[in-house]
Amino acid sequence: MDARLTLEKRIKAELQSYDGVMSVYADDFHGNVISMGIDEKFETASTIKTYILACLFDQVEKGRGDLDQILTYRAEHFVDGSGVLCSLEAGASMRVRDIAALMIIVSDNVATNMMIDYLGLDKINACIQRLGCKDTMLHNPIHFERYEKLGTTTVRDYASIFTRLARGQLISQEADRQMVEILKKQHYNSMIVKDFPPVYMDQDNTDDILIQVASKSGSMDACRNDGGIIYTPYGPYVLVMFNKEFHDAMYYPAHPATVFGARVSRLLLDQFLALEGRFVL
Repeated sequence: MDARLTLEKRIKAELQSYDGVMSVYADDFHGNVISMGIDEKFETASTIKTYILACLFDQVEKGRGDLDQILTYRAEHFVDGSGVLCSLEAGASMRVRDIAALMIIVSDNVATNMMIDYLGLDKINACIQRLGCKDTMLHNPIHFERYEKLGTTTVRDYASIFTRLARGQLISQEADRQMVEILKKQHYNSMIVKDFPPVYMDQDNTDDILIQVASKSGSMDACRNDGGIIYTPYGPYVLVMFNKEFHDAMYYPAHPATVFGARVSRLLLDQFLALEGRFVL
């Protein structure tokens, strides 16, 4: 029996009673990849913001964008939902780098619309394709009352962004470092870390194992997604989990997609730590 199947079988057993569809992609950077439903199409929800961030830094790297340029929040950017800018009046101005940080760290929807307006939807999609994410597309700005779709992607595409970020091979080493630092500050990573032992996450109370996560999640009525880089003392690994076709559209911490995703994430963490940096011996 191929030893690689063992962890995948444990994940499938964990998901046996899950009322939904979950696709999983994980890479330990030692040639061991866990993949389930990697070409299944999913609504991106706010995970599209990671692609937009990458496209911003790609444009800056090419001299076609400026992180210190000042942009103004206009009325047409307004959308309700996550973030803080929707609580401000139109007219506020700030640097591109600050708008991008808000887009990721608090998943700010207004900031996202400002970035889409700044970069251009067609240019974002062209950049996504250049980055090799052939099954990913940003369909519309965020306007829930106008559009049903925001974006489409796969766990394969999303994981490819994080694997290259971890290696410093997505845009450039410096650009990738800056993006990772933004993603480490992201507030909504409960699916990945919900079942992690708290001591691993508390920098003030551990001398042994400290885990950091650079990630971006996304949730809409029809999906619950999370993905990113998990940094451990044994090195990093990448984990992406996308969920759909569950029956409970409400958003709350104990949603089945979050609960089962957290169980899968803990299985992978335990294996990675037990084998000191690998999923498979």
